[in-house]
Amino acid sequence: MPAQALLRPALWLGFFAVILWAWWLMYAMTAGMGMTLTGSMKMADGMSMGMGQSMAMTSPGVLIPMWVIMMAAMMGPTFVPTARTYEDLIGSGAGTRAGFIGLIAGYLAVWFGFGAAIAVAHYGFLRLGLLSNMGGSTSLLFSAVLLGVAGAYQFTKVKDVCLGKCRTPMTYFLGHWRGGLMGGARMGAGIGAYCVVCCWAIMSLGFVGGAMNLIWMGIATLIMTLEKLPDLGRWLTRPLGVAFLAAAAWHLSKLI
Repeated sequence: MPAQALLRPALWLGFFAVILWAWWLMYAMTAGMGMTLTGSMKMADGMSMGMGQSMAMTSPGVLIPMWVIMMAAMMGPTFVPTARTYEDLIGSGAGTRAGFIGLIAGYLAVWFGFGAAIAVAHYGFLRLGLLSNMGGSTSLLFSAVLLGVAGAYQFTKVKDVCLGKCRTPMTYFLGHWRGGLMGGARMGAGIGAYCVVCCWAIMSLGFVGGAMNLIWMGIATLIMTLEKLPDLGRWLTRPLGVAFLAAAAWHLSKLI
């Protein structure tokens, strides 16, 4: 089989391998923290309960790589339709395999930058006492604010514009075409920027359910993936906004 024919499946396998590796790392980190907490709870004097977990989750040196890994795990799957669209352009002779690599690298680089930024916010919220050591909200008001912002954002023009770019990547490519590795990286970064603006509010809801909650990670990944599908996604955006606003109202009602 020609080397060119082998390159296509190799690139796709490498892409999915990165996603699976990121999910495995998240599972390993979560399981490790759980064992640390269990071990601390069994200590006879009880004074160091949860100490290992607290130290692990409150260090910026741990939070930043943790969030970067989360970005690869959660946002990699949402990029599959865009990568498939670019591959169609390779078939037509416009795109290249180097451009494909650059596209994915540029996209992930933007999300890794966002991951570092949200890790800094995570650390700040911890310092303010708004988050537990597992990254979940300790305040009903804080949870209500996050849910309210996420819900209202679903109805904004900015959300619609950015989501439109994610749903029709071919339109973006036609208007911003760049060839080669660096050209692919520039386009990937551009699409990644639209994606960040589109999804940041949903991503921030991790602070409601717990940033290290794998169930939330899975649900959020599914939501953001489905929302980007042209046919199905347009039926999800507004109902999600209503659901988030209803959840915010429920949290506020518990304060009364």
